[in-house]
Amino acid sequence: MPAPSRSGTDPPVTRRHPTPGPAEFWSTWHADPLAAVLIVVATTAYGWWLVGARRRGAHWSAWRTLSFVVALVLFAVLQFGIVGQDDQELRWAFTLRLALLFFAVPTFAALAAPVSLLRLGGPSGWSAATDRVLGSRPVRVLGNAIVAPVVGLVLFAALLTPLSATVRGSGLGAAAVTVMVPALGFTLLAPLSEPGVLRSSTFVTVEFLLAFVELLLDAVPGIVLRVSDHVLDGSLVHAVGQLWFPSPLRDQHLAGDLLWFIAEVADVPVLVMLFVRWQRTDRREARSVDALSDEEMAELTRAHLQRRG
Repeated sequence: MPAPSRSGTDPPVTRRHPTPGPAEFWSTWHADPLAAVLIVVATTAYGWWLVGARRRGAHWSAWRTLSFVVALVLFAVLQFGIVGQDDQELRWAFTLRLALLFFAVPTFAALAAPVSLLRLGGPSGWSAATDRVLGSRPVRVLGNAIVAPVVGLVLFAALLTPLSATVRGSGLGAAAVTVMVPALGFTLLAPLSEPGVLRSSTFVTVEFLLAFVELLLDAVPGIVLRVSDHVLDGSLVHAVGQLWFPSPLRDQHLAGDLLWFIAEVADVPVLVMLFVRWQRTDRREARSVDALSDEEMAELTRAHLQRRG
């Protein structure tokens, strides 16, 4: 017996999507006073240094200023938009905000070269203090491709633990992520982009090789989130508020997809920065060798051969 056809008055079957549509994504905004203060401070400082540099006759590239604007716009979208609004309820929103604050915002901020601009247009005392900070051992340790992958791996591995649910549901945790995660990402990237920070060509070559290892390491937390068939952070409460809110496990899988993708894409600018630094270091060492006299070059060669012998 054939199945009865559905009446034309029956309601249509609709499929729920676990994410907001484009219209809702770009039309949902909320106030974030802390983020607003950070944007005002950053804009004022960068603008002040830019005016100071131009008064001293220094040229500043427009694309660096554009990179700074992009960093602020991306930060504002993450903080004031739907991602910042729902990150306490949704894992994928929290993961997206965390990953982009750690990878994308610091990348554009580092390309804006605020430290170099401070040297050109800022007070001399601030410039000297910044140079001392960049030359300090903690920054030099963090600012290389040997330690940076470990820092990122530890940060995102926390998403696999109950600590993630604790931070995600805490207002203090949200404030800490807003301030500390971009600062940490910038600390890791600034030594790669600032022209005043140079290393030996051998060290930069090792960094470049280890950066390829980072391509695999960064993907591990995202893969684990995606393939796990149980909720890893222990929070099983179904988020409420919108019809499209996903189940806890589906929410975790979405977070894994986003983290996996972003972590892989974010390695591209790091590799570019390492390549640029390698070129810069190679040119510096070539100039230092060219400046040697024949006698100094012979003595250097003799000393090198004696060490190897």
